[in-house]
Amino acid sequence: MTQIATSRDADPALAARVRRTLGAPDAGPLAVLEGGRSGLTYVISDRGTRRVVKAVPPGSKAVGRNDVLRQSYVLSALAGRDVPVPRVIARDAEEPAWFAMEFAEGAALEPVFEPLPVETSRRRMVTAAAVLGRLHAVPPADLGPRLREAGRKLPAPADPADELERWTRTMHAVPEELRPGSAELLAALAANVPPPVAPVLVHGDFRLGNLMFAGDAPTALVDWEIWGVGDPRVDLGWFGVFTDGELFPGVGRAVPGLPSEDDLDAAYRESRGCDGGTAGDIAWFRALGRMKMAAIMGHNLRRHREGRHHDPVQEQLPPTIAALIASGLELVT
Repeated sequence: MTQIATSRDADPALAARVRRTLGAPDAGPLAVLEGGRSGLTYVISDRGTRRVVKAVPPGSKAVGRNDVLRQSYVLSALAGRDVPVPRVIARDAEEPAWFAMEFAEGAALEPVFEPLPVETSRRRMVTAAAVLGRLHAVPPADLGPRLREAGRKLPAPADPADELERWTRTMHAVPEELRPGSAELLAALAANVPPPVAPVLVHGDFRLGNLMFAGDAPTALVDWEIWGVGDPRVDLGWFGVFTDGELFPGVGRAVPGLPSEDDLDAAYRESRGCDGGTAGDIAWFRALGRMKMAAIMGHNLRRHREGRHHDPVQEQLPPTIAALIASGLELVT
């Protein structure tokens, strides 16, 4: 993530609250931090110590991606575990809500989208698979007490059918002409829904683009806006989508030498200490991951074309959407 240099507070009212809560009246400006994908993300420095601040956008409700305090609670609940997460320093439930956490050194780069040496990419992806194994080894029930302290409940587990239903709704919101072959893919997925396994804490968007590294050392797993409790194969299937740049024609790049999905699964199982019930039906979850990505990209392209979020880059997505759907269909037919 990259700080935007500024000498002024990006949000003066929020900055005043942050300084007061942190006990840092002379802290530097509250500056927008690029790379944050949930709510608003800022950085503030006090005597050389930087803190990241996540806040609900003014006028928005603290729900979904904007429920930043929900993200802070899972980070606090994971403190002391063998999972690299930033330490939460302060939180404020007054609207608009915000929380502050440690600034993690390093960068989160996705090899199929951003330049990164192949050997570095390979090492990081295998390391990330091991991090995912350790995350899934944390019993969800162990998080309950810290969530209850904050007046929150552990989410109800989502099984594979729940995941498919959720992302089917997203796909159906995309105009049919933007998602060729999606009806066949959705039908194939619906016809072969695997039975659930023991639920785990799922990140929801686990990939190198959300795991910061300093060299080969993972420093922080970030962007927890859609965490939940569910099937571990959901995270594995999603992570695997980013092993193949050919799934992203026009927007990504093929990177020969990256670990395969099977390689990542093996590193995951070794780290977790067992297969965690993930060995069976993995092709279905890989197809689900491709469908999810196609649905997200189709949704973003639709928003652009409707003028709801102007971003001409979205016009590059149709070949990738088609490639993801075709690959998913191949996996389940």
